[in-house]
Amino acid sequence: MKYIVILGDGMADYGVAEFDGKTVLDVANKPNIDFMSKNGELGMVKTVQDGMKPGSDVANLSVMGYDTKVCYSGRSPLEAASIGVKLKDSDITFRANLVTLSDEENYSDKTMLDYSAGEISTEEAAQLIEAVEKELHTDLIHFYSGVSYRHLLVWDGGSKNVSLTPPHDISDKKITEHLPKGDNAEKLLELMVASEKILKDHPINKARIAKGKNPATSIWLWGEGSKPQLELFYDKFGKKASVISAVDLIKGIAICADMKSIDVEGATGNWDTNFDGKAQAALDTLLKDGADLVYIHMEAPDECGHQGNAEKKKLSVELIDEKVVGFLKNELEKAGVEYKMLILPDHPTPISLKTHVSDPVPYVIYPCENPSGLTYTESNGKETGIYIEKGYELMSRFIDKK
Repeated sequence: MKYIVILGDGMADYGVAEFDGKTVLDVANKPNIDFMSKNGELGMVKTVQDGMKPGSDVANLSVMGYDTKVCYSGRSPLEAASIGVKLKDSDITFRANLVTLSDEENYSDKTMLDYSAGEISTEEAAQLIEAVEKELHTDLIHFYSGVSYRHLLVWDGGSKNVSLTPPHDISDKKITEHLPKGDNAEKLLELMVASEKILKDHPINKARIAKGKNPATSIWLWGEGSKPQLELFYDKFGKKASVISAVDLIKGIAICADMKSIDVEGATGNWDTNFDGKAQAALDTLLKDGADLVYIHMEAPDECGHQGNAEKKKLSVELIDEKVVGFLKNELEKAGVEYKMLILPDHPTPISLKTHVSDPVPYVIYPCENPSGLTYTESNGKETGIYIEKGYELMSRFIDKK
C-alpha cells in the first residue's frame, strides 16, 4: 500500500464576494478531488489546537501526526533545519521576512504594503540578506538567507518571551501596534529600523523599482523559536516517508522528522509553481525510491489567499486537481499500485481576511468502505457529521494505525 497526502495550503475559505458568497472549493472545477470525496470518507478536522496560532507550522505538524502541544518549539527553528543552520541549545531563532513598507519617515508610522516584497526571487534576496548580515551581525546575532522573502535570524542567548506579529497578518495595515514587545523588543526593533537604511539604496532594490516591482525595504522579525525535538516519523508510524515542498518550513519539518525532503526544479510556492514536477517527483519516490508515504505540500492557495486574489486561488485548486491528484490517480492505477490518498488544507486562508484562521477544515480519505457521495466543500464536510477534534490523530486514521 502506498500513501499520498495532498496538502493544499490555505485551500479552505469563507464565502467569497466575487463568487456570490460561495467558497473557492464550491466553485473550483476539481473533478478528481470530487471523485475521491464522493468515493471516500469526507469529514472535518481541527488542525490547530486551542490556544495556538493558526500558522502553517502548527497545522502541518498536526496533519503529519504530531501533537503540537507536546513537540512545538516555534516556526523559525524548523526553517533553520531546512537551510542547514545547526542550532545550539542556547540559540533563539526568528523569521526575517523581506517586506515592503510605505515610505513615512517615522518607522512606526509605516504600513505593511507587501509581506513578500513582490515575491522577491531567492537570488535577489540572498544579496540583500548578505548586506544585512555584513552590517548588523554581532558575535551573538547572525542572519541567514532562505527562499524568496523567507529568511532567518539566529540570536545566541536571545529570548522567546516576545510578542511578534506575522507580516501576512497585517497586510495593508499600519504597523504601529504590531512592533516587537517583550524581552529584547528594543533591540529587535533596532535591527528592523537599521535594515531599512541598508536596503534603501541597494542596487537590487533600485533595479526592482526600475522594473516596476516592489522593493524589499525592511526585514520583519517574527516566528520566534528554539531548537526542535521531533520524534522520527518512521518510529511513530512505521512508514518510510518523503516530503515535497517549495517552502523552508515544510522542508525543515521533514528534516527534523527524518523524512526525505525532495527539491523540485521550478517549485516556487505560488500558483505558477511546477505542479507537474511535484507530481512526477511524488510518483518517483513511491515507485522508484521505495517510499511508503509521500506528503506533497502546495503553498499556492495560501499565497493567493494572503494576496486576496480569488481567481488565482481558484486556479491553484484546479491545477492541484488536474496536475497532481489526477496525474497520480491515473499513473498509480495504470501501474496497478494499491494506494490511499488524504486530501486537505492545513488551515483556511480566507480571501476576505488575507490571513490564516483556526477553523476546522474538510478532509478526504480515499477510498473507504462507506463513501460520502458528496463533493469536496466545506459545507459538505460539515454535513457528514464526521469531526476529528485532535488533528494529530488524522494521520493514524489515514494509515490505519489505531
